Amino acid sequence: MADYSFLTTWLLAAPREQVWEAIYDQASWPQWWRGVEEAEEVRPGDGDGVGAVARMAWKSLLPYRVRFEVTTTRVEPFHLMEGTAVGELAGVGRWRLYEQDGATAVLYEWNVTTTRAWMNLLAPVARPVFEWNHDWVMKRGGEGIARLLACNLLANG
Repeated sequence: MADYSFLTTWLLAAPREQVWEAIYDQASWPQWWRGVEEAEEVRPGDGDGVGAVARMAWKSLLPYRVRFEVTTTRVEPFHLMEGTAVGELAGVGRWRLYEQDGATAVLYEWNVTTTRAWMNLLAPVARPVFEWNHDWVMKRGGEGIARLLACNLLANG
């Protein structure tokens, strides 16, 4: 399997609580995040959402989708949300939010392996394309959340 480690940063001119609510509500992502085709809650979690399972399907401009399920493993409201993915991507995703002077920095770490045979076979030559694909989707997320919150996107990378 091919391993990938990504770090995405969004800087939004919005309070952390608003940004948190948008990210925490994974089921609404397809409404504002281009590239997220499905984000369906399969099982609810506890009061903070720990143990929740969401089924995800993502697609960018490239002609393939990736499907996986994410189980929320850790939640510190307004600060951190972490989950473990299984399926065509397997690994850990972690959202961290920081606020200063009315702006919220969102850091997303995504450490995954691909489990589809064709992706692993092509990884030695297609890695830059797969990385571009991830970056494209994450940039659409930054743009989408800024539109949703009607705020300025100060950084998106």
